[in-house]
Amino acid sequence: MLADFHVHSAFSDDSVTPMEAQLDQALARGLTGLCFTDHVDYGIKKDWAEGDIQYRQGEPLANVDYPAYFAELSRLEERYAGRIALFRGLEFGMQRHTVPQFQSLYAKYWNKLDFVLLSCHQVEEQEFWTGDFMRGRAQSEYNARYYGEIYAVMERYQDYSVLAHLDLLARYDPAGPYPFDRIREQVAEILRLAIRRGKGIELNTSSWRYGLSDTQPSREILRLYKDLGGEIVTLGSDAHTPDYAGDHFRDALHILHDEIGFERIFTFEHMQPIGWKICDLL
Repeated sequence: MLADFHVHSAFSDDSVTPMEAQLDQALARGLTGLCFTDHVDYGIKKDWAEGDIQYRQGEPLANVDYPAYFAELSRLEERYAGRIALFRGLEFGMQRHTVPQFQSLYAKYWNKLDFVLLSCHQVEEQEFWTGDFMRGRAQSEYNARYYGEIYAVMERYQDYSVLAHLDLLARYDPAGPYPFDRIREQVAEILRLAIRRGKGIELNTSSWRYGLSDTQPSREILRLYKDLGGEIVTLGSDAHTPDYAGDHFRDALHILHDEIGFERIFTFEHMQPIGWKICDLL
C-alpha cells in the first residue's frame, strides 16, 4: 500500500477543500490509501460545541466538527470502496497545558480512529506561521523552547501514532536553517522517547512545495531516528488544497530507502502500525 497519512480538508480551519477532491487527487497519483488528519489545536481554537467561535480572516478558529467529520468519512468509505482505502485520523496540535483536553478527546473517539499525528504548532499560545513565537527571541532560544515543548508533551501524552513534521520550525524560521549540531541532543531525546514507546515519525513532503533546503524532518533527523533503532515512518503530504495529495512520494521513498536505509514504510489501522516493503513500492 502506498498511502498519504497527512491530508487536510474543509474540516480543518485552514482548508476549504472537499474530502472528495483529496481522494480524487490521491487516485490520480496512483495512491492506494489516504488518511484524513484534520486539525485540532486546543488553546488557539475551540470545539464547535463550546460556541462563541472567533474568526480570523473570515475563517473560524475552530477544531474539527467531530460528529460531522466521522459521518462524512463513513459516507466516503462506502462511495470509494474498492478504489482506495480510507483511514480516519486527526492531527493533535498540542501544548503541555492542553494535554488534558486531548486526553478527553481521545477517550471519546478512540474507537473511531486509525491514526493520530502529534504536532506542535504553538508554544504558550504563540503560533509559528505568524512569526509570533520567534519575534523578539534569539534563534537559539526559540529552537530550544520548541523542542523542549515537544518533549514535555510526549512525557505527558502517549495516545498518538507518529510525530509530525518534527522540525516544523524550520518552515517558518526567519533566521534560516539552524545548525543541527546545536539541537542534536534535544532531538535525540525526543526520538529515544518515541522509540521506547513504539512511536514513529513522518516524512512530510510539503518541504518540496515550501522550497526548503532539506526534507522535513531533515535527513539528519531521519538518519538519527534510524541509528537509534527507529523503524516506523509514515508518508504525509500535509495537503490543504487538492493539488498536493501524494506529492513527491516517489522522491521520498528513494530518500528513505536508498539514502538512509529504511526497508519499510508504515500505515496505521485501529492505531496499530502495518509495515510495507519500500522495494515493492518503487
